[in-house]
Amino acid sequence: MSLWVPIAVLVLTVGQLAVAQWVPGIERFSGKAFGARLVAYPVMMLLVPAIWWIAVKRRVPAAEVPYGAFSLVMLGFLVDVSGNSLDLYDSVTWWDDLNHVTNWVFLLTGIGLLVGRRVQPTWALVVMVAGLGAALAVGWEAGEWYTFIRGGTELDTAYQDTLGDEALGTLGATLAGLAVAWVRGRSTPRA
Repeated sequence: MSLWVPIAVLVLTVGQLAVAQWVPGIERFSGKAFGARLVAYPVMMLLVPAIWWIAVKRRVPAAEVPYGAFSLVMLGFLVDVSGNSLDLYDSVTWWDDLNHVTNWVFLLTGIGLLVGRRVQPTWALVVMVAGLGAALAVGWEAGEWYTFIRGGTELDTAYQDTLGDEALGTLGATLAGLAVAWVRGRSTPRA
């Protein structure tokens, strides 16, 4: 995969965040912390690639840079912002739930492909990816609460929504762990 794919995902995400923050009068963006997202999303999108680049002590040929994994890590942020841009969170009742599964599949598949190469046995890889995803789901929900739920209009339903979102994120992470194990099984030569 080319470097241009993660760059395109980043640019499309930041572009939509900028519109949400700086174009006045778009109701669907109101009260959803787009100022915080404009700062936090690019940082979170670039964190995993930055850690990977720092961790790689040798020069890596362009063909070996995991742009596909980087793109997967970033893709959920684009899907989230695009869902807001298209008003899907307010007009499609199941959109938020679907995103908590699929975005964690994207994120944790990307992370799992980056960090899971040497994890043995395969069941430990699945557990590691699922566990990391569960921890990230809890952290994500804490961030949502802090940035826009605690003082917003969703406080009455926040507890139930948060528990559901954490469970769906963990499900997505578990599916990601299974996907990474499957990919690794297909790429591992058999004796």
